[in-house]
Amino acid sequence: MKNLNQFLSFASVARNGSFAAAARELGLAPSSVAKSVARLESDLGSRLFHRTTRSLHLTEEGTTLFAQCGRVVDEISVLESLITDTTDGPTGTLRVGAPIGYGTRKIVPVLSRLLAAHPLLNIEMRLSDERVNLVDEGLDAVVRIGNNEDSGLVARQIDRQHLVLCATPQYVQTHGKLNSVADIEAHPVISFRMPTSGRERPLEFLENGEPIQMRPRSRFSSSHGDAMVEAVLDGVGIAQVLEHMVEHYLREGRLVELLPACRPAPLPVSVLIPGTRMMPARVRALIDALAGQGSS
Repeated sequence: MKNLNQFLSFASVARNGSFAAAARELGLAPSSVAKSVARLESDLGSRLFHRTTRSLHLTEEGTTLFAQCGRVVDEISVLESLITDTTDGPTGTLRVGAPIGYGTRKIVPVLSRLLAAHPLLNIEMRLSDERVNLVDEGLDAVVRIGNNEDSGLVARQIDRQHLVLCATPQYVQTHGKLNSVADIEAHPVISFRMPTSGRERPLEFLENGEPIQMRPRSRFSSSHGDAMVEAVLDGVGIAQVLEHMVEHYLREGRLVELLPACRPAPLPVSVLIPGTRMMPARVRALIDALAGQGSS
């Protein structure tokens, strides 16, 4: 039987992307971690990492092992937490992924309160508008906007987000109000270019109870929602964005909503975790904080 510490060292290096970071996490010398991984590679007869002076990447064999090994490490963490968490509360490092804008505005305040409530807890937050793989990224949980299409993950809804079509009051005064979805064709549109596919996201509406998707020719497109909002504020045109991006501008009157009666159904916001039978206390605390207090 292989030494369990070898697998723990390997999983930490794979999750952190470096021997130095893994050593800090495990409280060992980097040389000890490197030797442990080297022994595991020798025992398995397979190279687990591609190493260069500047980078470290999992090989195909390493990726396969980490997908399974990560689950074992999680289970060990849960077993440890059964003892420590009963007296000290959630401990260790909670790794959370979230979209950039929503994570910054809505999730960070919840995480801040979580840290204040649990002094032995640390949080590593990874922000990206691309859909990340929990196992590959070594995450405990990820927040996603939209329907869950991954059957291997367990989702719990924590929020809803409306899509809001908006413009500045000055733009409306100059170009006139929109009376129907068809009127959009006559206006310059600022569109969202999806990072994964590179395609522009269609506009979505409900008109007379019927769902409508349209792809008007855009004058400006961006893969970042905040850039779209800035373009709207600069009077470039109209844009449909998630409400958290513009709610304060709407309250202040710097933006106005167009066609509010044609808003589509809101998008669910969920926290997703791997479908394991046991859940570390740090993850349970995160879910309770997001679901109980909301992300508003």
